[in-house]
Amino acid sequence: MIAHKKKIKKYKSKKCKNNVIGFNNMIYITQTFSMRWRTKMSIQEFKPFKEGKVREVYDNGDSLIIVATDRISAFDNILKNKITDKGAILTQMSKFWFDYTKDVVQNHMLSVDVKDMPEYFQQERFDGNSMMCKKLEMLPIECIVRGYITGSGWASYQENQTVCGIKLPEGLIESDKLAEPIYTPSTKAELGDHDENISFEKSIEVLEKIYPGKGEYYATQLKEKTIALYKKCAEYALSKGIIIADTKFEFGLNENGEVVLGDEMLTPDSSRFWPLEGYKPGQSQPSFDKQFVRDWLKQNKDNDNLLPEEVVNKTIEKYKEAFELLTGEKFSR
Repeated sequence: MIAHKKKIKKYKSKKCKNNVIGFNNMIYITQTFSMRWRTKMSIQEFKPFKEGKVREVYDNGDSLIIVATDRISAFDNILKNKITDKGAILTQMSKFWFDYTKDVVQNHMLSVDVKDMPEYFQQERFDGNSMMCKKLEMLPIECIVRGYITGSGWASYQENQTVCGIKLPEGLIESDKLAEPIYTPSTKAELGDHDENISFEKSIEVLEKIYPGKGEYYATQLKEKTIALYKKCAEYALSKGIIIADTKFEFGLNENGEVVLGDEMLTPDSSRFWPLEGYKPGQSQPSFDKQFVRDWLKQNKDNDNLLPEEVVNKTIEKYKEAFELLTGEKFSR
């Protein structure tokens, strides 16, 4: 209070026509300084405790904040380019699918509104690409489901007529639709390593080591939920003019030991999206996903993990088109 009175006297000592204006200015300056001091001193800063190829994960006590960046990876490498708005598209598309499939399996999403998150995340760089999620004990299996034969599955079929140990009918051609979706799990590799395709039986062994007596139960849960999710979403996508050729899901356990869907869901990063119009088996298909990036990298092996500008622009164009076709909404941050 003493300092406060001195400031008032200082303003009064000046030859002002209106001492009230001087006083109000002093109050404004004091409040502005106070606000800046409070902002710097009271907003808790967060640092990611885990950084993946694309996502950063922050600990928020009883929940997590998962931020999808604009980074892009291919063949287990992070490329040097950033794809503008990619993180927001991944987050908003995942939200759409989490809402659409919550009757099939519970998921980890709590909110994508930064107003529901700590004040630190109420910054422009987090708006639209952040998701507050339940904490899960993630299972060490990537749950891949294939409805069409393409990519590494097609390469494997050409060698021995199997995909991840699953025998398939003779006479299939590239991009053929399978009679029933097949479940082909893989291990989860650390950053810089490669995922390894494994059989369903091997997935039981992996889970049994961690959860003695429950390996087969959890492996079966993963398989059944993965196929159920794929069937529901693939049917919906067809009605919007998109074929979901294959995709991957990741699951974890909640505090009650229940299997819960985590990570992302049916994004152009985790799935192969083909346009239904013009679909023709016997060849590779145009896509709405990062297969476009993979194809360019294969054709330009001396790339130094750097994409040309036209490939970057085409990639984000494809991501936005997939989002808008599937959700029926115009993309915006």
